Amino acid sequence: MDEVIAKRQQQVLHDKKWIKFMRRTWLFRYIPFVEFALAAGSLATGNMNLDSDFDVIVGARSGRIFTARFFSAVGFGFFGWRRTKLNHKESATDKVCLNHFVTEKSYRLSPPHNAYWKNLYQNLVPIFGESEKVNKFFAANQDWLGGRVYVDDLRHIHRSGSWVKKLREWLLGGKFGDWLERKLKIIQVARIERSFGTEAGYKPRIIYNDNELEFHPDTKRIEDAQL
Repeated sequence: MDEVIAKRQQQVLHDKKWIKFMRRTWLFRYIPFVEFALAAGSLATGNMNLDSDFDVIVGARSGRIFTARFFSAVGFGFFGWRRTKLNHKESATDKVCLNHFVTEKSYRLSPPHNAYWKNLYQNLVPIFGESEKVNKFFAANQDWLGGRVYVDDLRHIHRSGSWVKKLREWLLGGKFGDWLERKLKIIQVARIERSFGTEAGYKPRIIYNDNELEFHPDTKRIEDAQL
């Protein structure tokens, strides 16, 4: 009986977390150069607790990854929805964790492809973007993930960007956008190196280049999940 109650309580928590998160996913429709977004972490696998945040994998347009990250951080930060610390020492309950940005060249997850990552990628939930882009992402990981083709999900309620997003992409699509991308890269790389030089923990998985931005400063919980 206790097991049934515990399972029901977990399902209720799962539903409440998803409802709160879905009320925030509309913002991706306004962020330039974001091509898709996937719910990840405990939100996707269903292993959340009261303190869980909302992990997201963001697909960005090639050549604009630092611009996409900048506008994502500003947008979610403006509403107080963004998680600002990744060291697990500060409460991040119900905050959106923008810890992984990929472009088409980095759709395929870098090794190791252990049981944790396989379970996570099999349960990723599209929340923004065209299905074609999402399936291109999954196709890039077929060699280790196995067959997964995204068809549909009720939580995938935002498929296309707003006119504001398209206007921003047009304004930042030329030489000025190239200049801004370079400037944002310089600023963000300096902050990343300064931050993770002091906050990195157990076997950090930190990647920052023109094709991918990944910030998992402490992978102890990832290893523990495989035990």
